[in-house]
Amino acid sequence: MKELEYPFDSDYILKKKKSLKRQLLEQDNLLEKKIAILGGSTTNDIKLILELFLLNYGIKPLFYESEYNQFYQDALFGNEELDKFKPDIVYIHTTNRNITKYPNVSMKSKEIDDMMEQEYLKFKDMWEKLVEKFNSVIIQNNFEYPYYRLLGNKDASSKYGKVNYITKLNMKFYEYAENHDNFYINDINYLSASYGLDKWTNEFYWHMYKYALEVPAIPTLAFNIAKIIKSIYGKNKKAFVLDLDNTLWGGIIGDDGVENIKIGPEIPEGQVFSEFQNYLKEHKDIGIILNIASKNEEENAIAGLNHEAGVLKPKDFVSIKANWNPKNENIKELANELNIGEDSFVFVDDNPAERKIVEENNKGIAVPELDIPENYIRIIDKQGYFEVTNFSKEDKEKTKMYKENAKRANAIKTFTNYEDYLYSLQMKAEIKSFVPLYTSRISQLTNKSNQFNLTTKRYSQAEIEKVQNDNNYISLYGKLEDTFGDNGIVSVVIGEKKGKELHINLWIMSCRVLKRDMEYAMMDTLVKKCKEQGIEQIYGYYYPTAKNKMVKDFYSLHGFEKINEDKQGDTTWKIDVSRYKEKNKVIKVED
Repeated sequence: MKELEYPFDSDYILKKKKSLKRQLLEQDNLLEKKIAILGGSTTNDIKLILELFLLNYGIKPLFYESEYNQFYQDALFGNEELDKFKPDIVYIHTTNRNITKYPNVSMKSKEIDDMMEQEYLKFKDMWEKLVEKFNSVIIQNNFEYPYYRLLGNKDASSKYGKVNYITKLNMKFYEYAENHDNFYINDINYLSASYGLDKWTNEFYWHMYKYALEVPAIPTLAFNIAKIIKSIYGKNKKAFVLDLDNTLWGGIIGDDGVENIKIGPEIPEGQVFSEFQNYLKEHKDIGIILNIASKNEEENAIAGLNHEAGVLKPKDFVSIKANWNPKNENIKELANELNIGEDSFVFVDDNPAERKIVEENNKGIAVPELDIPENYIRIIDKQGYFEVTNFSKEDKEKTKMYKENAKRANAIKTFTNYEDYLYSLQMKAEIKSFVPLYTSRISQLTNKSNQFNLTTKRYSQAEIEKVQNDNNYISLYGKLEDTFGDNGIVSVVIGEKKGKELHINLWIMSCRVLKRDMEYAMMDTLVKKCKEQGIEQIYGYYYPTAKNKMVKDFYSLHGFEKINEDKQGDTTWKIDVSRYKEKNKVIKVED
């Protein structure tokens, strides 16, 4: 919904929140998650606006909201309502209003240090108690700066200054976040600076309504929280599709020639495009796939990307589609080649007409409204398409992995027999029970895979850790490598034991390894585990969505019998472990 994309109109969102909610609830396949908001100030409108942004990301929140300023009591001591609620996420909305004490000039250094440690421990005790009780994800505000500086500029450097004190307290929060999974900082220190601290800390709203920020700033705050939550549950975008002329450089290369396009430090406009290219290259380094869709001759496109002043080079892109085909068609081809949905892309083009065509023809694709080149970075960055909550080795290698997949696609053309091709890959798999080393990547995969996800369930890292440590579950991850490279962790299975039955709650596989028989290797190993643990029947479930139709017959192909199907097309399957016959022939599985 465009009304909820940056740059949004906060007044409009606040005024139309009920009608916007009605429209958003018409969506299918919303992911339900329980969110507890523990507030140190009034949070009602924060909850209502956060709901809109989450619904826009396909997440339907169910809320628990603490009473005013009862965040500490609820977190540390709980209550019947919160305990029964069992949140998936706890959002702690505290601000500098909730700091118990500040230093003054009569205090000694040790008194200030001890006071800060006590303040920090108050929060740390809350976090640890919440994890112990709910094993939930925690999102914690840091602290915005005070709206006045008693010592002026010295407030930042003096041990007596509030600015100094808040900075050091924030650093303690950051250190905790760096060393604890499932804990995320909602950076209101940055938000308030970006928004304007004098407006953010509006005394009228505090004294009148006990809002720690002005009401018009609430959509900015809620949007930032929603970006963290959608990232946790795999709602991030995965790739850029980029135009070239007047997008990656100034000018039209076909008319101006490569020597006259504007890129590099010699002229101000060229510097702008260099900075934008550098911004995109930094995204590649965190695992975002870069692609080109440009109406150009291919040789001109390559020449422009090889410009000596350019930051991005042809090797930085997985696919370069420089031709005269409609860009929406090129994007559909890209989606097929990369085995990802069209809604995984962010399309960046300076031309409003091209943006409109793509937006209307490529369902779910993100199309930021660009204006002048100086604003390209700000517009894309504030939208938060690629919010990072987990970062793995596979992310760093993403471009390399997709290029290796392209080599596999070329190799297949030299074989007339598909099984011979699979043997030629010399595939090796590591299929084992969940281990702490991989919980982050396993959670990441459960939240990213759409086409090969039989039950459409999503798991946070905290939920994966819970499964990993529970003997009532059989959990498996699968890594796959071949002659072209290491694909990393590509498949995850979670089954719940009920007596002598195993019920498969989750079965997913990365689109990168489709049609490689990895699903057979995983099923063979799962059945072996079941036999070892005395399981006699396995039950599988398929819940159809617009994206996972390709696995409709998954269980049938593995010898399962369909025992139930409802009006929505949800199916239940069963197999006796003793009747299962191994199907993997081409992958060597390491014990």
